[in-house]
Amino acid sequence: MSAGPRRRTGGWYSDPSAVFGIVVTLLVLLLAAAGALGIAGDPEAMDASSRFSPPSLRHLFGTDNFGRDVASRVLAGTAATVSISLGTILIAGTAGTLLGALAGYAGGRTDQVIMRLSDAVFAFPGILLALMIVSIFGPGSGHVVIALGILFTPSFARVVRGGMIQQKSEKYVELARVFGASPARIILVHILPNLSSTLLTAFSVGFANAILAEAGMSYLGLGVQPPDASWGAMLKDSVGDLFRAPWMAVFPGLAIVLAVMGFHALGEAARNAGGGNGHA
Repeated sequence: MSAGPRRRTGGWYSDPSAVFGIVVTLLVLLLAAAGALGIAGDPEAMDASSRFSPPSLRHLFGTDNFGRDVASRVLAGTAATVSISLGTILIAGTAGTLLGALAGYAGGRTDQVIMRLSDAVFAFPGILLALMIVSIFGPGSGHVVIALGILFTPSFARVVRGGMIQQKSEKYVELARVFGASPARIILVHILPNLSSTLLTAFSVGFANAILAEAGMSYLGLGVQPPDASWGAMLKDSVGDLFRAPWMAVFPGLAIVLAVMGFHALGEAARNAGGGNGHA
């Protein structure tokens, strides 16, 4: 049995991508928790006398056109964006993993049917498909989660299918069959654990893409609805006052960029570390 490609020597701390990805991921999660708990104050509180105030000790990120504190809204937006992205990845990851595992292990007609359905979803431009789904069911966070979950499912299915095809011919799978393991047990207990780094990469990159997609949907007015905050909705609100109060766009924009870079770095680190997954 081949030992497989060598892993990187040294711990995760020796990989700058891993360090950056882990730090940013933890930071985003902490900020999301702070936003959900309202630690930074009421994001909807208005103060007409403080409209368009620049960043200061009182308002670290300044205020918007309604006198609302931008820092509080960025934190609230973090909670909204993370919850929508997490819901998206849970739906897409679960459905895509099951479909990809079934297609890759069963092969034949089952594989062809599942992959043709995936191709049909891929045939539509992603944002147009999401817009169509949300247009049918109406705007709102829950409908965005469903739309993006459907949109991202084929990507997970393709990744898992490829890993399943590669792993199912390995000797440890043949031994499991000899000892009478059912296909479900072989898939869930033996093969999928050996795809852990692949799945972590897919989930990390998928989360980053979900953040971008959610921001785009909210920017178009189909995601988080006013007066609730999300990064994309804040960017939409800043368009008319971009030159008068650029901080309204800068801080939610930086949050999107940092989060996407962090989750992509985490996925890259998982890919680099995953060459030597052992067999169960």
